[in-house]
Amino acid sequence: MVKTILTGVTAYISTGLDYLIILMVIFSRVKHQDRWLVLVGDFVGTIVLVGSSLILALVLGFVPAPWLLGLLGLIPIYLGLKLWFQGDDDDTAEIANRVTNPQSLIMSVAVITMATCGADNVGIYVPLFTTVEPAAIPLILLTFAVMVVLFWEIGYRLACLPKVATVLEKQGRYLTIAVYILIGLYILWDNGTFAHFL
Repeated sequence: MVKTILTGVTAYISTGLDYLIILMVIFSRVKHQDRWLVLVGDFVGTIVLVGSSLILALVLGFVPAPWLLGLLGLIPIYLGLKLWFQGDDDDTAEIANRVTNPQSLIMSVAVITMATCGADNVGIYVPLFTTVEPAAIPLILLTFAVMVVLFWEIGYRLACLPKVATVLEKQGRYLTIAVYILIGLYILWDNGTFAHFL
């Protein structure tokens, strides 16, 4: 149970560190009383991404050999290397402009969540869901829900501390790269892909 929770936390953090910066940008543009709308939009976007990942994982779950599923570990490794060499392409000015209207705030945050996190989340979550026991998936989903709320609160608090935001913006990318690559290597190792080729 603890291993499953830690797996969920690690997967969410690896895809959420960059999004934490985006949350801070959003919070810098919305009124205090509208921050709950940001949480709802965050949940909507996350549900779409996790739901898509679960569907893909279900389809890929019919692949008979576990070592073949282990090859999905190459996706997070690729994402980590891409982030390392190409950097992050989030346009914070465009994001800030999208959330100025409170009437469309929920949908704007949901769209931002899906657009900025889509490839990363699916690239991490699909290999994760295909390699864990089906009985562990509900606990991982619950862990993700808790992490959404936790990151929402941390993002709001950090938006009030510009120095912390600056450090996170500079160093968060490297931590994300490391976690992506480690998750990919773990998926390759845990499914016997390395052993199969060696």
